[in-house]
Amino acid sequence: MKINRVKIQLMLGLFLLSILTQSCGWYKRADVKDTPINVNERVKKNIQEGRGIRFGKGATRGGDFDFASANPLWRASIEILDFVPLSNASYSGGIIITDWFSAEKEGADYRELKISVRFLTNEIRADAVRIDVFEKKCDPNCKSKKVKSKLESELKLAILKKAALFEKDDFKKFYKEKGKKKRVTTGSGAR
Repeated sequence: MKINRVKIQLMLGLFLLSILTQSCGWYKRADVKDTPINVNERVKKNIQEGRGIRFGKGATRGGDFDFASANPLWRASIEILDFVPLSNASYSGGIIITDWFSAEKEGADYRELKISVRFLTNEIRADAVRIDVFEKKCDPNCKSKKVKSKLESELKLAILKKAALFEKDDFKKFYKEKGKKKRVTTGSGAR
């Protein structure tokens, strides 16, 4: 008898809770005609409406998007890692992950590598990217682990150098197109 009463009270409480959450407006029904089925169209609509989650940019900024083609670090990383197939390249997530690869097969000492590049900032500086190298060795069983390798520092240096060159070229293009047209005038007697 007590168990049935507890069950009834619990069900009544859940029912009241669901009614309260419905009436507060937490749940909004979405019509099919208003929501695009195609994922790309849905993303485009959400961007236009300013919806989504932003980390590190604050809630006050809207309509300010950095695109991958404008970021020299991203472009340099993609160009440096063009010798390896990529399994994940997410500009918005700030990460590039390569697929497992190997230079050549060598009998019993066969190993594969995977590279992970994380972008910590858009500025070109030494701590802007973090590179991790993972190694997978397969005997009868495959084991993978993170390894310290000279490859990490070489890739980081190559990415930073290439990004600096991209930034320099972008600055030169900007100066050629818009920099010469601007004339700074000071005071009332300037020409």
